[in-house]
Amino acid sequence: MRIVACVKQVPATTEVKIDPETGRLVREGVRSVMNPFDLYAVEQAVLLCERLGGETIALSMGPPQARASLQESLYLGADRAILLSDRAFAGSDTWATSYALARAIETLGGVDLVICGKQAIDGDTAQVGPGIAAHLDWPQVTYAAAMTDCTSRRMRLKRMNEDGYDLVEVDLPAVVTVVKDINQPRVPTLKRVLAARKMDIDVWTAETIGADTSCLGLDGSPTRVVRTAPPPPRAAETRVIQGDPEHCARAMVHELRARSIA
Repeated sequence: MRIVACVKQVPATTEVKIDPETGRLVREGVRSVMNPFDLYAVEQAVLLCERLGGETIALSMGPPQARASLQESLYLGADRAILLSDRAFAGSDTWATSYALARAIETLGGVDLVICGKQAIDGDTAQVGPGIAAHLDWPQVTYAAAMTDCTSRRMRLKRMNEDGYDLVEVDLPAVVTVVKDINQPRVPTLKRVLAARKMDIDVWTAETIGADTSCLGLDGSPTRVVRTAPPPPRAAETRVIQGDPEHCARAMVHELRARSIA
């Protein structure tokens, strides 16, 4: 079984700056980490390959420093890592990003399953996983909380929704996005870390994947960022209520009711 786990490098802090001209996040000089939801995607891919046999490939698109997230994927058990890095990719929105990732998956060939985290914490769009499925014309299951009865041809999943869970069955190849309930990412062993440090990370360009450059970057992105701004700061207010327990309870209830009416 050949499984691709898509990962993304995101800012490690909420103290980010926004480019006033492009409206996009300024990533230079900001410490980055692997998108937390993608840890669960890598772990699930590795678990399936351990159970069914096969290969886990970590795939990411970004600047050269995104290699750090792919290196972490190798620590977690991925067998191979590929970075899509090219100036042609710069400024890609979710549509262009999912197109590039889909082209890389087609270039790999023989992929049975693509697993993504449910969303990236820097954009929160949850669009790239479904976008990959659309470009590949594969079935998709989003917000998967459990995988059962998995074979190389079909799998059953427990899918989270607003009211509870759906039980679904999907034929492979398919794209699945996962939530945190699906597993508990492992802590890499020292032996695995030392072995992973000797592994190469392949770097692919737009030419490598045969991508149409008119579908990449800012020019190939149908989304236009009109304005981006941080949310207003929350008003911090502390009130101390003193007295006997009955008085404090009554005062607290009165305060909560007053705030709810306001």
